[in-house]
Amino acid sequence: MADELIPETPDETEEPIKQRKNGLYQSVSDELAENMKTGWADTELHDLRPIAQAAHTAARRAALSARFPGERLVIPAGNLKTRSNDTEYSFRASTEYAYLTGDQTEDGVLVLEPTKTGHQATIYLLPRSDRENGEFWLDGQGELWVGRRHSLTEAEQLLGIPAKDVRELAAALKEATGPVRAVRGHDAGIEAALTDKVTAERDEELRVFLSEARLVKDEFEIAELQKACDSTARGFEDVVKVLDKAEATSERYIEGTFFLRARVEGNDVGYGSICAAGPHATTLHWVRNNGPVRSGDLLLLDAGVETNELYTADVTRTLPINGRYTELQRKIYDAVYEAQEAGIAAVKPGAAYRDFHDAAQRVLAEKLVEWGLVEGPAERVLELGLQRRWTLHGTGHMLGMDVHDCAAARTETYVDTTLEPGMCLTVEPGLYFQADDVSVPEEYRGIGVRIEDDILVTEDGHRNLSDSLPRRSDEVEAWMAGLKG
Repeated sequence: MADELIPETPDETEEPIKQRKNGLYQSVSDELAENMKTGWADTELHDLRPIAQAAHTAARRAALSARFPGERLVIPAGNLKTRSNDTEYSFRASTEYAYLTGDQTEDGVLVLEPTKTGHQATIYLLPRSDRENGEFWLDGQGELWVGRRHSLTEAEQLLGIPAKDVRELAAALKEATGPVRAVRGHDAGIEAALTDKVTAERDEELRVFLSEARLVKDEFEIAELQKACDSTARGFEDVVKVLDKAEATSERYIEGTFFLRARVEGNDVGYGSICAAGPHATTLHWVRNNGPVRSGDLLLLDAGVETNELYTADVTRTLPINGRYTELQRKIYDAVYEAQEAGIAAVKPGAAYRDFHDAAQRVLAEKLVEWGLVEGPAERVLELGLQRRWTLHGTGHMLGMDVHDCAAARTETYVDTTLEPGMCLTVEPGLYFQADDVSVPEEYRGIGVRIEDDILVTEDGHRNLSDSLPRRSDEVEAWMAGLKG
C-alpha cells in the first residue's frame, strides 16, 4: 500500500488531514497544491435511473413512518472499522440502513423528520472529495486513494431520497427537539450527538420493528435470495471439482474456492464459511478451516453467497471426500436426510413455526432409539430432550439480509408465530457424534452430518430455493462423480 502525503499548511478552520507518521513525503509545496486543484474533467453523472429496489425501499420507509408518527428516526449505515493500525475491514452497511435505503456506503445516515402528514426522509452522505483543500489526493479516504464517491445529486437520483452532507448532521442532531429514536451500535458519533435525546427502551422498539418488518420478504428480496442460492450451488460445484487439491493442502483450499465464487458473483460470503472435514464436522461453527482433508472422511460444507444487494444464502451439504459414503456414513446421512424431508414437508402457510423443527427432531430421536444409542421410546427422548446430545441445535432460522435474519423480533412474532407466504427459513437438521463421545460405538465417533436448504413459504406450500443441489445420498454420489469427470 502506498504512503499518503501531508499538506504543508492546512487551513486553520478545517481539521487537518490525518496522515501516516512516517510517510516519505512530509510536506506539499504551494506550487504542487495549486497544480492539483486544476486540470480535472467534470465527471458528474447525469440522467441516472433509480436503483432496482427504490420502490421497495420507499414502501419500507412508509411502513416505518406509519409505525412511529411524530418522532424523528435515525438509522446509520456505520463507519469503517480498523483491522490493524491504519487498515480497515471491508465495509458492510448495517442491515437496517441498507434495507431502508438500498445504499451501502460508510458513514451514511437515514433520518426521517416528522411532518404533519408523516415523515420527510433525508439521506446524509459524504459528498465528493474536496479538490480545493486537497482532500481528494491527500486524505487516506480521498477519492484518489479509495475511489470515486457519488455526488449528493447523483445519490438523490439513484436512491430517490433527498441527500445532504453527513458532516453537518451531528451538529444538527444536537440541536434537535422532540422525540427521537435511533438504531444503535453502528455510529458512535451519531449516538453521542443524540445521547440526551434517546432512551435504550425506545431505541430497542425501533430495532425490533425493523427486524420484524423483514419477516415477510417482498418480490425483490425473494429474487435476491434465489440469486444467492443459485450462486451458492455453483460455489459447491467449484469445491467438488477441487477436492483433490484440498486433500493436498487443507480445508482452506475449500474456503478459498468458495470465496472466489462469492466475490465474482456477489458481494462476499454471507458468513464465515464452515469447511469442516473429518471430525471437524462435529463442531457446529468450525470456521478455522485449517485442518486436513482426507479421503474416506466426510466434508461438511456450510456456506452461502451474499449478493451485491446483501441477501445471503445459507446451504449445507455433507459430502464424501472420495465420492462414496461408507455404510455407516450413509446410514447416518440418510437419517438426517429423512429428518430434513419431514421438516421441509411441515413448512406451509398457517403451520406453526416450530412444526418443522418438531418434525425433524422426531425422526432423529426415532433413529437414535433404533440404533440403540438412547433408551426409548422416542416420546420419552423428545420430552427429556435427550436427542440434543447429538442434534445440538435448532432445525432452522429465518433468512434474509442477515444469515440469522430478524433476530431482534419478539418471540411471539418469530418462533411462536405461524408461517406466512413470503417468509424464508432454513431447514437444517444434523447429527454430530463427537470424537471423544464414549457413549456411542467407536465407529460413530468423529462423524458429523448436516443438510441445510433455504425454504420459501408460498401461497400453497413451499419452494426450496436451493434445490438445484442434490440431497439424497445416491444423488450426491452421482453428482460428485459427474463433476469430477
